[in-house]
Amino acid sequence: MTPRAADRARYDRATAALDAPLALVDLEAFDANADDLVRRAGGKPVRVASKSVRCRALLERVLARDGFAGVMSFTLAESLWLARAGFEDVLLAYPSADRAGFAELARDPKLAAAVTVMVDDVAQLDLVDAARSGGTEEIRVCLEMDTSLRLLGGRVRIGARRSPLRTPAQLAELARSVVRRPGFRLVGLMAYEGHVAGVGDAVAGRPLRSRAVRAMQAVARRELAERRAAVVGAVRAVAPDLEFVNGGGTGSVQHTAAEAAVTEIAAGSGLYVPRLFDDYSSFSGRPAALFAQPVVRRPGVGVVTVLGGGYPASGAAGRDRLPVPYLPEGLRYDPQEGPGEVQTPLLGSPADDLRIGDKVWFRHAKAGELCERFEVLHLVEGDRVVDTVPTYRGEGRTFL
Repeated sequence: MTPRAADRARYDRATAALDAPLALVDLEAFDANADDLVRRAGGKPVRVASKSVRCRALLERVLARDGFAGVMSFTLAESLWLARAGFEDVLLAYPSADRAGFAELARDPKLAAAVTVMVDDVAQLDLVDAARSGGTEEIRVCLEMDTSLRLLGGRVRIGARRSPLRTPAQLAELARSVVRRPGFRLVGLMAYEGHVAGVGDAVAGRPLRSRAVRAMQAVARRELAERRAAVVGAVRAVAPDLEFVNGGGTGSVQHTAAEAAVTEIAAGSGLYVPRLFDDYSSFSGRPAALFAQPVVRRPGVGVVTVLGGGYPASGAAGRDRLPVPYLPEGLRYDPQEGPGEVQTPLLGSPADDLRIGDKVWFRHAKAGELCERFEVLHLVEGDRVVDTVPTYRGEGRTFL
C-alpha cells in the first residue's frame, strides 16, 4: 500500500459514520508542517496568517507551539473579533475602509492594544481620524512597502500591486507623518514578497518556466534584501522603538529569515499545504487539509460522478486554481466539464472500484479558502476523528 493509499484508508475509516461533503484536517500533518515552518524560520517567530487557516481552534493550536507568535489578519472586522476572543497580537495585513470598525477600535483600550492596522497612504490616516467618533485610544500602525521587482528601468514589474511606497525616502516620509500625528503610534513595517513566497519554482512538466522563475526569484531576493534593509534603517531613524519588521510567506521563510533587518516571518498556507505548494523546490510539506465529495453516479466504465466540488481559488483564472482529485490516486477531471457546482464527473481506472456513497478526497488549490465552503473541520488523528471544530463560516463570520 502506498503512503497515499494508506492515508485514504485512514480517512475513510475516520469518517465512515459521516456523510460527505465534509472537510478534515490531519493533525499529525498539520503539526509536522508547523514544525517545518519553525525550523525554516531559524529562530525568528512565525506570525500566523489567519486568511490561510480561518479556524479559531487551529489558530489557537498553532499559537500554543514554540516558535509562533501573533496573528496576521485580513480584515478589520476579523481583527476585532479575534481580539475580543482573546488574541493579543493581531496585525491587520491590508488597509481598511471600515469606519465602524475604526470607531470601535478607537473607543476600546483592549482592542487598541491588541490590533495593529496597515497603512501606506496619509489618506488612510485621515479616514481613521474621521471615523473615530470621539474615541481617544491610540491606534497602532504598521507601514507596508512595495516589494515588486522592477526591471528594464521600471518598464517591467514582477510582483503584486500592493503598497505605492518603495524607496527609503518614501517610507520615511510616511513614518514622519504617523509620528507627528496625534492618536497614532508607529510600531511596525511589513513587506510581503509574493513573487518569491507565492510562486512555485518547480512546476511539473514545465522545466523552462521553472528555471526562469528560479532565476527571477534569485534576483528578486537580492534586490529586496538590500532595499528592505535600507528602508528599515530609514524608518528606524524616524521611529527608533519600532517593534517588528514582518516579511516572508510560506514559500520564502528561510530566505526572508536570513535577512538581519527582518524580525518575524509571516506564514499560514504551509500549515494546510494546499495544491499550489506542490511546486516548490525549497521545501516539501504534507497535505493536511482535504475535502471529500460523495460518489452519486456511475455513468459508465472508468467514470464516476461526485456531488459538487467546483471550489475554484482566487487569483488569475486557470487550471492551477482548481481543486485536484487526490484520493484514490489516478482520478482526473473530464476536460469537457471540469469541476462543477453541483456535480463533477471524474475519469480514470480507479473509478471502477468506487461505489455509490464512497468518498473521493480532494485538495483545494489554496489554503483557507476551503473553509468558506464548510462550517466545520473534522480533526483526525490516526484513523479517528478526535474533534470537530467550526470554521469562521461555521461561527457565522464571513469577513469577505
